[in-house]
Amino acid sequence: MEVLVIGLGGVTNGGKTTLAEKLKKMLPNCDIISQDDFFKPESEVETDERGFKLYDELDALYMDEMVKSIRNWMKSPASSGVVTEELHNTCDNLKNIEDIYILIVEGFLLYNYEPLNELWNRRYFLTLPYEECKKRRSTRVYQPADTPGYFDGHVWPMYLKYKNELEENGSNVVYLDGTKSQEELLSYVYSDIIQELKKLRE
Repeated sequence: MEVLVIGLGGVTNGGKTTLAEKLKKMLPNCDIISQDDFFKPESEVETDERGFKLYDELDALYMDEMVKSIRNWMKSPASSGVVTEELHNTCDNLKNIEDIYILIVEGFLLYNYEPLNELWNRRYFLTLPYEECKKRRSTRVYQPADTPGYFDGHVWPMYLKYKNELEENGSNVVYLDGTKSQEELLSYVYSDIIQELKKLRE
């Protein structure tokens, strides 16, 4: 039995969750862990002098718990409740893939936490230009809600900070243009993962 751990990171509202859900339907034995499930309760998230809750930082997340969850999944993926469903487009050229399990980890801050970086087989990072990201973000409802100025004052600067860190230190990251159609992104990432599965089989 082999496992493949795929990171799907990047900008807020870049399409990570949608892409992860679509990939799950197309790939064998595939499961998703979402970083959003590891946010600390609001009372434990720091507030800065402007009154902004600092959600877009590693300190706002239970990162150790997240690593533990991924490692537990890797130890026994078959017992994690992965549904081995008939695939919509089974890859005829992939023989014996029943014993490969795929985990997609999706979230906005995946590659700036060292203990996670030894787990990835593939790393993708969705990007968006400022205007597009701000527009998409404004249509979403968050709990707690974004306060006025929050995107410009906290969300976007933190995205740029962590993205710069990644560009300086991270190798083997595939950057994806989040303005492309969902179909285009899905097709590209799916083909790339299939190549990775073939390498495991060689």
